[in-house]
Formats: sequence, C-alpha cells, structure tokens
Amino acid sequence: MVRPEALRALRGSDLIIHCGDIGEPAVLKALRTIAPVRAIRGNNDHGGWADRLPEHRIVKVGSRSIYVLHNLADLEIDPETRGMTAVLSGHSHRPGIERKGEVLFVNPGSAGPRRFKLPVTVATLALRSGRWTPKIVPLL
Repeated sequence: MVRPEALRALRGSDLIIHCGDIGEPAVLKALRTIAPVRAIRGNNDHGGWADRLPEHRIVKVGSRSIYVLHNLADLEIDPETRGMTAVLSGHSHRPGIERKGEVLFVNPGSAGPRRFKLPVTVATLALRSGRWTPKIVPLL
C-alpha cells in the first residue's frame, strides 16, 4: 500500500512519475486518485500487471522531455544529445539531485518500505520559467 504521507506530499501534482519497484498494482491505483501516472517496471515488480509496464519511457511535460528508467546504470543513451532535460531513476532508493551539463538527474528515493538505513522520501519536480525545480521531500 501507499503511505498516507506520500499521498499527502503528492497532493496537487499534475502528473506522477513512478520509477519502478511499485510492489503491487494497488499502488498505481492509489496514485491515480491524485493525478495521471506514468510508471516503469522495477526489478522487484513481477507478474502480469508488471509485465505490461515498460522498462523505460520518455515522458513529455510541455516542451520538455524526461527519460525515466529504473536503474541509472542501464542508461544507454546520451540524454543531452537526445533532447532530454531530465532523467529520473529509482533503483538505488537513494534520494538525490544532480545536474550534469544541461540535464537534471533525480532519484526520488523510496516512499515504500524503508530500505536499509535510507530515508523515506518522494521528489517533486516543478517546471518554472522553462527550468526544472526539483525537491526531495522527506516523509518520516
């Protein structure tokens, strides 16, 4: 299930992007009560419902393109030359924000079960004046 804190943190979103390790389809259903959802399959997502999810995808937000994949180590494109303005990934569950050239890299962390000693977080990504404004949001 989805933590109530995560639902509160995502309230008001125009779009929710899930970077994989969803766990069960009920998570996507709960997120869809807030906003449209674009999700990809993580290495812990199994079964028919997960098989229907792509391993990576491009999400358009206005004129901006976001490349979404689970494990950043699997990135096989040069996002900048492909016109991506952001890359979102989640496999490590370590929240982080980094700019490489003109591309923003964000790992929202994990809002599910606590992983190791990592914080429980989500990330928000706002498009303001043509530039991404990312924020890691601690939930606990």
